[in-house]
Amino acid sequence: MRTYIGPHQAVSPHDFVELALGTPVELWLGVEGETTEERAAREDAARDILADDPGLPDGLIRIAAQVIEENPDLFDVVPLPRPARRRRAARKGVAA
Repeated sequence: MRTYIGPHQAVSPHDFVELALGTPVELWLGVEGETTEERAAREDAARDILADDPGLPDGLIRIAAQVIEENPDLFDVVPLPRPARRRRAARKGVAA
C-alpha cells in the first residue's frame, strides 16, 4: 500500500514529517558535524520561515501531540541491566 500526501509519496516516517512541515527536518534539528557558520545559516533560514508563517509552531505542536497520542509506546523507557564487569586475570612475570 502506498501513502501519498498531495502529489508526494511518503515511504518513511521521516518523509511524513518533512511533508507535514513543508521543510526538511534537518532545518530544525541540524545535522551532526555542522560548522558554526552552517548552524548560523540554518537558524537564519528557520527564522525566516517562522516569520513568513507565524502559525507553523502551532502546527508542529499539534503534529507532535498527535504522534505522542497515537504512539505512546515510543516513550516507554526501560532501564537496561548493566553488564557484569569482567576482571582481567593478573599477569605474573616480567615484561621483555
